[in-house]
Amino acid sequence: MSTPLPTPRSSRGFLLVVLAALCWGTSGVSGSVVADRSDVSALEIAWYRLAIGSVVLLAAWAATARRRGPAVRVTRPVAVRLALIGAGLAAYQLAYFSAVERAGVSIATLVALGLAPLLVAVGGTLLGHGRPQRATLVALGVALVGLTLLVGVSAGADSGTAVLLGALVATGSALGYAVVTLAGAGVPAGVPVTLVGFAGGALLLTPVVLAEGLSVPSDGVVLALLLYLGLVPSALAYRLFFTGVRTVPGAVVSIVTLLEPLTATALATAFLGERLEPAAVAGGSLLLAAVAGLYLRELGRRAEPVAAPGA
Repeated sequence: MSTPLPTPRSSRGFLLVVLAALCWGTSGVSGSVVADRSDVSALEIAWYRLAIGSVVLLAAWAATARRRGPAVRVTRPVAVRLALIGAGLAAYQLAYFSAVERAGVSIATLVALGLAPLLVAVGGTLLGHGRPQRATLVALGVALVGLTLLVGVSAGADSGTAVLLGALVATGSALGYAVVTLAGAGVPAGVPVTLVGFAGGALLLTPVVLAEGLSVPSDGVVLALLLYLGLVPSALAYRLFFTGVRTVPGAVVSIVTLLEPLTATALATAFLGERLEPAAVAGGSLLLAAVAGLYLRELGRRAEPVAAPGA
């Protein structure tokens, strides 16, 4: 007997995660343009994205109220997961846009999304009460070498302190993303996880934003981009993501979302004039290869035939 083939439901979930990653890939460039054209800070960009996304998701949730079945009971473990998702989203958004501000779209996105799959793999192993497998440890070592090369060369080629600080902040973003992925996978269908996560993240950032003083931009392009950030790579993309993640393993999800840094780097190169040194490209490739290796190993393990009793 062999391992069952992917079901239509899991295939649909895979496609939803792919679409979400492509949408996310546009957020770094959009946030960078907002910062360049206005005095809106990274904290405010993160807050606007979560707040606008919350309003859109709330409107969609209210509009579909009659078509939904009976309410799903939220148990204490699910409530804890939802709280973690809200905190993870707030930390991920704030750290990501802060890293973009310091190190640029390419470095921030490659570090954040390159490390996130490894954190998800290690975190999943720890939550399963086991120790990381040898392949995970090897992949982690390769990824750290790639990360050191990527950040080190970029720091030497430009303002070193800014790049190093940006990479460190992006690591915090990767941690927030890993928390969202691991926590989101355990939320049952029927719970408005995207709405609750965005609203919770916005509420967590609101006191800090108000204390710093919220900027209200008047530039039409900036306003349009903030609305775009709240609609497409936020409300739409995360709705797709949390729907797909229920039927796709966390490790696979984290690999698929590597489409985001690839999309972001391509857009930053085309529209923002960002360039990576050849050695930095090699470092980024090592980082992505480490995660791809984990994914291929997982595919091979799932494809291994299992002998039937008496065979």
